[in-house]
Amino acid sequence: MLEGFGLTARKSSYRSLASLQRDLARCRACVEAGYPLESLPVRAPGARQRAYLFGQAPGVVEGEERLPWRGRAGRTLRRWLEVEEDEFYAAFYCASVTRCYPGGAPTGRGDRTPTPREQELCSFWREWELELLRPRLIVTVGGLALRRLLGLPSLTPCVGERFELQGTPVVPLPHPSGASGWLNDPANRKRLEAAAVLVREELSGVYPQKQ
Repeated sequence: MLEGFGLTARKSSYRSLASLQRDLARCRACVEAGYPLESLPVRAPGARQRAYLFGQAPGVVEGEERLPWRGRAGRTLRRWLEVEEDEFYAAFYCASVTRCYPGGAPTGRGDRTPTPREQELCSFWREWELELLRPRLIVTVGGLALRRLLGLPSLTPCVGERFELQGTPVVPLPHPSGASGWLNDPANRKRLEAAAVLVREELSGVYPQKQ
């Protein structure tokens, strides 16, 4: 568990992502509330992306490097979307429900799911990122991200569909965790294929010069 790393600072309003990211980088709100986090906040590189990728929480590799989607799940995700690493980070502002590695699950399989209180403490950053970035596409990764963003209770029927959040397209994806058995179902593999096509189609409209 990592203890204090400066005092958490949150302004009443932000005018730039750079200012927001500076405060996010030293956020210890969950540690101050007594939660046993195992990393400092993980931040997205860059601030010019026009697509917003919203996952659950960083993994152990991401916590060590303080960069999102650096481990095996990130490689799987990029394979699904058929994008190289540089292209991925240039296209997506990567965020998550909570921003620090939460530690392993008590069962020993996968990572611990952040508690509802941790999720609430971290929602401040997501709200300001969406306000400042105003993305033209949002991609949720996993059921928790989908519930937090759109309030939809079940992931499976949403994969392969397109939704909207205040006029912005939202495309849900399953989580690419190696601990998940979701893709063992052939019907789910077809859902994933449809969702990946949707993401690529939406990206071609967001970044037409790259086509």
